[in-house]
Amino acid sequence: MFKNISHKYKIIILCSIGVAFAGLGLVHYSESPRFCNSCHIMEPYYKAWSTSKHNKVACVECHYPPGSPRTLLWKKFQALSQVAKYVTRTYSSKPFAEIEDTSCLRSGCHSKRLLEGKMVSHKGIKFDHRPHLNEVRRGRQLRCVSCHSQIAIGNHVEVTYETCYLCHFKGRGSGRQLKPLGGCLGCHDLPAKTFRLGNMDYNHKDFVTKQGLSCQNCHLDVVKGEGKAQQDRCFTCHNQPEKIARFNEEAFIHENHVTNHNIACFHCHQDIRHGLTVENEKVIPRLNKPEHQAQEVHSKATALSFDCSFCHTDKHAGQLEMYSGKVAHLGLKETPSPMYLAEVDCVGCHYDEKSVKGEEEFRGKDFTAATEACIKCHGAGFKGIWEETKTELTVTLTAIKEKIKAVKATAKEVPAQKKGDFKEAIKHAERLYGFVYAGHGEHNVYLASLALREADSAANKAAALTDATGADLSDKPLISGSYCATLCHTKVGIRVPPETVKAFGKTMPHGNHAGMMGCVKCHLITGHKEVPLRPDVRKQVCSECHPE
Repeated sequence: MFKNISHKYKIIILCSIGVAFAGLGLVHYSESPRFCNSCHIMEPYYKAWSTSKHNKVACVECHYPPGSPRTLLWKKFQALSQVAKYVTRTYSSKPFAEIEDTSCLRSGCHSKRLLEGKMVSHKGIKFDHRPHLNEVRRGRQLRCVSCHSQIAIGNHVEVTYETCYLCHFKGRGSGRQLKPLGGCLGCHDLPAKTFRLGNMDYNHKDFVTKQGLSCQNCHLDVVKGEGKAQQDRCFTCHNQPEKIARFNEEAFIHENHVTNHNIACFHCHQDIRHGLTVENEKVIPRLNKPEHQAQEVHSKATALSFDCSFCHTDKHAGQLEMYSGKVAHLGLKETPSPMYLAEVDCVGCHYDEKSVKGEEEFRGKDFTAATEACIKCHGAGFKGIWEETKTELTVTLTAIKEKIKAVKATAKEVPAQKKGDFKEAIKHAERLYGFVYAGHGEHNVYLASLALREADSAANKAAALTDATGADLSDKPLISGSYCATLCHTKVGIRVPPETVKAFGKTMPHGNHAGMMGCVKCHLITGHKEVPLRPDVRKQVCSECHPE
């Protein structure tokens, strides 16, 4: 039959067969890692793959999930599209590829059978794949590459322990309050070796099991970083405003990135490091290394951070809240100090240097508020205002404290059904008293006065439940609201209050009313020069004396 075909057609047939074999060869070559490496942007990925545990597995076996012939055709199309992008120079300089769980869990690779039961990694970490893959962890459905990153320096699709740290430490406290997810011993055992430290022998098990110590009793500097996800990282991948606007939708963000698209956690989150800090600021992981390495780890740990905040926490929290006026948790209106609004920092007033002579080298120095600070900024007319404000605060605080004490003494007289309300009112009064006392009310006299009035009101509420009458503190300037005039205005020559004002279409004898009732009976004093009328002033306050 072949003899009857002309020479011309013989050549065509032979060429067609050659093209077919060449095509098959190219198809086979396109599936090899060398084909991937023919594009220079893939070089770092190829090098990481070539030195990894997966260097016997072709790229396409992982990056394209197993499936039907249609899937194979899709693989070829994807490969050709990558070639087209390379030729037309439309490729990304940092390509991104997803790996489906089905690629990892296929038969012959890491089948589900191999993922059942607990294991210990080569670094001594105890781990169980099953709950991490089959259960929702911290509200996230994890994927294989959530922990086995697609690329790390010198590795490829291998465990990145930073991801473990992010999940187990983020939002779990710090210092002595650190409570890792699963606990320290949930991931690694106590070192069994006895260490020679200085002139003593030390064994972890003796201290932990016999003396009942926890890891945090000794090791408070093993976690560095908070793992925050900052919004500016979104712009690395996205430029659509509608996507950026969903930044705070945590459930959606994690499902869409982690579960649906296998995005590694560290693409969005800052690192959390876990280990010993040594002199050169490197971190030696706290893992169960072989015993011959354990001594080396401990001998290098010569530079603890000695972070004072582990023991001295929130030392000026009250002062900061008083100054900034951010006190919604106390049930008070946000009332910042005028100096806070002017962005005056603490050093504006605290510049008097205090120290113990001869001991500065060891005990350091403090910078306390200077008595001349008010004069320096506001002039000679403000001399003594700070001292008088502190004195007035002390007098009012003492009066509030005694009033609360007297009301508490009547607790036995409270009817059973009202005891809960009584305790709540007393607790609120005591909390507000403590806020002004600890926060040093002179940092923001407007907020201090507001808090003291609320404490006085809470004490009155508690007293009313026993049909008793609490001490009347309405003569105190910080309770009546007249402190603006008595502590400041009269000293700097301001005539306050005016004798008459126009109100409700009438001329009202303002001075008489202020003398009889104080200022806060009618006004909401919310800051400097802010004295709006209370919304109920005419309906309730005025009608008490002037029925309509």
